[in-house]
Amino acid sequence: VPALPVKNLNGTGPVHPALAGMTGILMCAAGLPVCLTRPPKLVLHPPPVSKSDIKPVPGVNGICRKTKKKQLKKSKTPEDVVRRYIQKVKNPPDEDCTICMERLVTSSGYEGVLSPRGIKPELVGKLGKCGHMYHLLCLLAMYNNGNKDGSLQCPTCKAIYGEKTGTQPPGKMEFHLIPHSLPGYTDSKTIRIVYDIPTGIQGPEHPNPGKKFTARGFPRHCYLPDNEKGRKVLKLLIVAWDRRLIFTIGTSNTTGESDTVVWNEIHHKTEFGSNLTGHGYPDPNYLDNVLAELLAQGVSEATL
Repeated sequence: VPALPVKNLNGTGPVHPALAGMTGILMCAAGLPVCLTRPPKLVLHPPPVSKSDIKPVPGVNGICRKTKKKQLKKSKTPEDVVRRYIQKVKNPPDEDCTICMERLVTSSGYEGVLSPRGIKPELVGKLGKCGHMYHLLCLLAMYNNGNKDGSLQCPTCKAIYGEKTGTQPPGKMEFHLIPHSLPGYTDSKTIRIVYDIPTGIQGPEHPNPGKKFTARGFPRHCYLPDNEKGRKVLKLLIVAWDRRLIFTIGTSNTTGESDTVVWNEIHHKTEFGSNLTGHGYPDPNYLDNVLAELLAQGVSEATL
């Protein structure tokens, strides 16, 4: 009788570990040979690296980026920002404004809630690049509810107008080469990124201004292959870091803790030598996926 392997004893596969164990016992009792396989090992970090083996990343200036407390821009008024990116529509179509869900041919649903100078509730504007139309008052309400950084994002197609910045708290980003290879990239060295953000007090742009925020799991180590596309991703991540888009303050999906530093929709690989958690390699689609996520935040190759 051929040996029948009983796998997934670590509980990560489709066979429940209790069922696998019971199957093994029954097979042994029937005199059948059983092959129990060990679960694969989680490899979060590379082998030890000496300081002399750490090198700068070719084509990337510097090895570190620091951010300080966010300086709130005292620039144009919200009304000026909205007007900058729209064209007034004299005869709007009989469609819904997807912000307030009222018809464009009627007044904005924010009439009476906002009373800005020079913007009447029936005025409709068309965004310049994508052409989507909204009440001007609705766009103003959306802007006031956001980061107020001088940029505007279309709620329909997510096109970004201006330079989007985030609410990432102060910290440090380091990046360098280490002489080890990632699974799936055996011919390349590895780019290691180290993010470090300390605990602090939330600012006016955060969910609970004046309240302390926590920063769990820092410093966080992330990995990219040292090839042309990996170096491009690193350069764009540096831009995203400078614009405070990598992290934000919110509620952790893992622990449920609120008022803590969390990732901000730009996925990173934090598992060096395996992919048991889904945050490691091999993952042939990762570099393309993270480029798309960066583009969704307004960080594209054109910014380099």
